[in-house]
Amino acid sequence: MFTLKDVRYRDIVDIPHLEIPSGKVTCIVGRSGSGKTTTLRMLNRMISPDTGTIIYKGTPISEIDPVRLRRQVVMLPQTPVMFDGTIRDNLLIGLEFSEREPVPDDALHRVLEIMDLRKELEDDAATLSGGEKQRVALGRILVMRPDAALLDEPSSALDEGTERAVIGRLADAARERGVTVVMVTHSRPLAEAVADHLVEIEAGRVVTTNGVERA
Repeated sequence: MFTLKDVRYRDIVDIPHLEIPSGKVTCIVGRSGSGKTTTLRMLNRMISPDTGTIIYKGTPISEIDPVRLRRQVVMLPQTPVMFDGTIRDNLLIGLEFSEREPVPDDALHRVLEIMDLRKELEDDAATLSGGEKQRVALGRILVMRPDAALLDEPSSALDEGTERAVIGRLADAARERGVTVVMVTHSRPLAEAVADHLVEIEAGRVVTTNGVERA
C-alpha cells in the first residue's frame, strides 16, 4: 500500500526503501526518539519529507489532495481527541467529518464489544477514563473503515492486561474489514503478538523488516 523511497526528514528519518503491505497489520517498533512517529505522520502528509518519495496505492502522496488523503488514511494520535457529547456521537463523528452516512446502532454496539467497552451509547464521553476514551477512539477507526489506519501508541492508556486483548481484537477486526493498519508501539511483545509485518527503526533508519507468522 505504501512505498517509501529515499525518504529523509531533517536529521530524524533516513529510509532508503520501505514497503508497507496492503490489508495487513504492520507494527513499527524502536526506542523513544528513533523516528517512529515521524515516519507515521509522513504517511498522510501531516508532515512531508525533505527529500524522497512516498507512494500510496501507486501514486506519490505529494500529488494527492491532503484532505482526500486523510479521509482514506486516518491517523489516531497517542492522545486521542474526545468531542462533547455521547459515546455514540464520538463513534460517528469520523463519518461526519468525512461526509459519509452514519451507521446503525447495532454496528456501534458491535464495535463496543470488540473494544471490550461495557458502556451505553448514550453515556457522556466526558465521564470516561483515559483508557475508555482510547478505546472509543479506536472504535471510531473501525466505524470509519478507512483504507489505512495510522495508530500512534494506541494502547498507551491501557493497562497491560487490557492492552493485548483490545489491540488483538482491533487487529483482527481490521483484517476482517480490509483495513491496513500501521501501528507505532514501544512494546515489541505486543507488536509480535498482533502484527503481520514488523519494522524496527533505530536512529531514524530501518534496521529490520520481517513478516510474522500468524497462528
